[in-house]
Amino acid sequence: MMEETASEAIRSLIARIAHTADEESVEEYAQLYTEDAVWEMTGTTQAGATPQICTGLAEIMAAVRERRATGIAGPGTATRHVTSCVAVSIESEDTAQAESVWQFYADTTTSPRLSGMGRYHDVLRRVGGRWLLARRSISVG
Repeated sequence: MMEETASEAIRSLIARIAHTADEESVEEYAQLYTEDAVWEMTGTTQAGATPQICTGLAEIMAAVRERRATGIAGPGTATRHVTSCVAVSIESEDTAQAESVWQFYADTTTSPRLSGMGRYHDVLRRVGGRWLLARRSISVG
C-alpha cells in the first residue's frame, strides 16, 4: 500500500473533520485537533452559529457540545458539512496551511437546503506522525 503524501493526508483530515462533526462523538472529533488548537468563526450562519473564538481543545469541545445540545449540528440534526476546493500549502515537514470552501446544509433527510457557506483557513501541524488541525479560521459568505 502506498503512503499518502502530506497534501493527501491533509485533504483527508479536512474531510474527516466534516464527517466527524456530522456523525461521530465529540471525543472522536477532538482527536483531529492539536491540544492548543484555535477555532474561530467571524460571521453568523442561518443555522444559528454565531461569531466565536475558542482557544484550546477544552473550549473547542465545549462549543461543539453546545452546538449539538441546541440542535445546530451533529448526529441526529439532519445537517451536513461539505468541503471543497481544498488548496494545500506545505510549509515544512511538520507545518502546512489549507484554504477550502465550506457549505452547510440543513434538513438533509427531507428537503436539503443550503444554510450557510464560506471559507476555512486552516493551519495544520504534524504531531506524532499525524496531521492535526492547529487553527481554523472560518469566514461566512
